[in-house]
Amino acid sequence: MKGLCRLKLAMGYSLIRKDEKLLLDAARSRGVEVEPVHIKELVFDLEGGGRNLDGLLERGMSQFQSYYVLRMMESSGVMTMNTSDVVHVCGDKAVTNVVLNENNIPTPRASIAFDTETAIKEMERIGYPVVVKPVIGSWGRLLAKVNDRDAAEALLEHKEVLGGFQHSVIYIQDFVEKNGRDIRAFVVGDDTICAIYRDSPHWITNTARGGKASNCPVTEELREICFRTSRAVGGGLIAIDLFENVGGLLVNEVNHTMEFKNSIEPTGVDIPGKMIEHFVASVRC
Repeated sequence: MKGLCRLKLAMGYSLIRKDEKLLLDAARSRGVEVEPVHIKELVFDLEGGGRNLDGLLERGMSQFQSYYVLRMMESSGVMTMNTSDVVHVCGDKAVTNVVLNENNIPTPRASIAFDTETAIKEMERIGYPVVVKPVIGSWGRLLAKVNDRDAAEALLEHKEVLGGFQHSVIYIQDFVEKNGRDIRAFVVGDDTICAIYRDSPHWITNTARGGKASNCPVTEELREICFRTSRAVGGGLIAIDLFENVGGLLVNEVNHTMEFKNSIEPTGVDIPGKMIEHFVASVRC
């Protein structure tokens, strides 16, 4: 890390949570200055104009704001992590699904529809139960397990009444029985640095919804599918959610602004330190 302190680096954020504090602490402990910059304080001249930065670490909580910040920074020659392309792919579950399928990476079967009756017909073709998700969202919010036609009709009627973009695209995923747990793997560059099991009696196992984290060994199978997934979506700093299935691992979702605070202790891995080291090493003076 010697000599890298001369780089002008920043971290774009919406809120300084524990994860962001850990990243800033990791940078300071390595003698690297990373300036936290609140996204609401940024303004961009769309006709151009450079930014006095070498690199920006994206930690915004709004996908749309983060995408535009990254795109504007990139147009000014700033190295960003992750890139706007990664945010575009990983921030939309349907787009993620398409990219993974294009790269022959196994995923749960999924469809999108734009009309209630069409969506119900597709659910019945797939077979209940199915999971209905917003194409954009995180922390397990607005997910619904649909067990039969009555539940489907009620859910989709609510979505029609609520309106808005989130409810106009109906993302339908085959329900995968995961026996109380799934896997979250943390990928830095091309390396799967660690992984956790997320255990919960509820079918939603996100730690944000009460799932309990424990160490998951990084097997060759896990390392290989994470490597391929990282390459497919554009790499950088990502977390990959996977299901264990009879035929092998399935990639469920890919997260471009990964949260890791609950995973450091069970894995014993300095996740923020490895993230900062990769970010700094990727910046060119």
